[in-house]
Amino acid sequence: LTMQINAVLYVTLMIPTSIGSVLANILLLLIFAYNLKLQTETSALTLNLCICDLLLGLTVIPFGVHNNLFGITNYAKDSFVCQSTAFFYMLLQLASVHSLTWSTIDKFTEICFPLHYFQLFTKKRTWSILCLLWIYCLINASFPFLGFGSYKYNERKFICVPNLQQSSKGYGVVLIAIGVLTPILIMCSLYIYIVKIARNQALRGAFACNDQHCYYVPANNYFRRTIVLISTAMCLLFCWMPYITISFYEMFTGTNIAPLTDVIVTWLVLFTSALNPWVTIMSQK
Repeated sequence: LTMQINAVLYVTLMIPTSIGSVLANILLLLIFAYNLKLQTETSALTLNLCICDLLLGLTVIPFGVHNNLFGITNYAKDSFVCQSTAFFYMLLQLASVHSLTWSTIDKFTEICFPLHYFQLFTKKRTWSILCLLWIYCLINASFPFLGFGSYKYNERKFICVPNLQQSSKGYGVVLIAIGVLTPILIMCSLYIYIVKIARNQALRGAFACNDQHCYYVPANNYFRRTIVLISTAMCLLFCWMPYITISFYEMFTGTNIAPLTDVIVTWLVLFTSALNPWVTIMSQK
């Protein structure tokens, strides 16, 4: 009965997430395609994030739903389908998190160092960042094929994932701490600093000017934008921290969490593929 409840809950959560991820990211791609003002020197970072999340919604999440609906409980250890799906899951998740991190760094630089922004973030440097980002993600996703860690099917998650048990503790710690936790903490720290700057600016008061005239910017404008940034940071922590915490717990204790908790934690991580497009839209000016 418990397994049936978990299976129903999984499908109920994952199908809307997959549909939402695909539609939201296609919408964002269309917005960028038809709005020339958004096609800046660094828009490739946002587009890269969008494409990663779109591919997650088209591949990994439907794969989990398929396994759930057809009652698949295991794959052979050397199964090409399982290994390739786990590889793309890890590759796309890492690329998504790091793309969002660099988009945040780009936004931070534009706000905090406006006079030097166009010298710091050029088109050439943006593409260099993307190349290094994908090289890093490809290396990390390929480690299990090189003998560092392994990929296996998790019947509670209904997808193939990295094996983060005690036998692969070193690989798991490096993967979670450097690949996921560090960029999320960097993003949250930058958001907090931007909020601090915005609130200080609101207390001082400010004028914005265009070609015709200057006008006073009310403090409420700054406060409304800081609420959006705070909400963004909270959403990231809410979606990722349960997964990070439970991964470390399972690695160091060798104890598996309850299947229902595993379903919810897995959904929260994959839900970011549908959430990121709205985070991107809401955090714009």
